[in-house]
Amino acid sequence: MLRRWIVVGALMLSTAVFTGAGAEKPASLTLKDMQGAKVKLSDLRGKIVVVNFWATWCGPCDAEMPMLVKTAASYEGKNVAFIGASLDEPETQKKIPDYLKKRQVTYPIWVGATDDDLKHFQLGNMVPATLFIDADGIVRARILGQMRPGEIEERLDWLLGGQKGTAPEAVVKHLDPK
Repeated sequence: MLRRWIVVGALMLSTAVFTGAGAEKPASLTLKDMQGAKVKLSDLRGKIVVVNFWATWCGPCDAEMPMLVKTAASYEGKNVAFIGASLDEPETQKKIPDYLKKRQVTYPIWVGATDDDLKHFQLGNMVPATLFIDADGIVRARILGQMRPGEIEERLDWLLGGQKGTAPEAVVKHLDPK
């Protein structure tokens, strides 16, 4: 009997972690846009938000960037905001404009993200790393490492569909275990 209650409790906890049941608080992040103005995640409440943490010096970030650009364009006008949160240090931030132009990135880029931000959002300590946030500001999914084709759409379609149907994995790890 005790074993059954342990299993039931574990299932309830895992459901609560993904669905956000309980006292989860809206995600909070304040950085600067490319013009130096303060920007906050809270300003995007009411939209589904994809926050991709990346850096100009990150090879896997560069490899996944075309997929992000294409997906952002395909969800334009669907109440979805894409944000690129750069972990570039001030000395490499000057490379960002040319990087974005070369890769035709049109969604907003925020600068000043740190390892502490990654840890705060339970994204480990490596980029790329991506958050999927619902319209209430609650983190609903995370992808640690370079995303695979279809993973963005799977999460966005679930969020746009009112979180009905089978939920995608809440945490996906594509990191080299070494």
